Amino acid sequence: MKKATLIKTIPLANTTEGVITISHIQEPYGEGSKPVVSVGISLDGDEKNPTWKAHIPYENVDDVIEALKEAKEKFGK
Repeated sequence: MKKATLIKTIPLANTTEGVITISHIQEPYGEGSKPVVSVGISLDGDEKNPTWKAHIPYENVDDVIEALKEAKEKFGK
């Protein structure tokens, strides 16, 4: 059974109501599937129904963090 636990809500820069949500999702793809971290973007502030979301397996989190840091260093100025 898919169960989401909200970890953090971050205001989305350059919007008036937007938020980024970070959640833990247990069994995202059905019984027995491995948990993931979900990154959601909601332009209207709706934490429970993001406009966009990405599910990242925990085994990939460190690599994703490194890639985000690299993107910020190269392009985030």
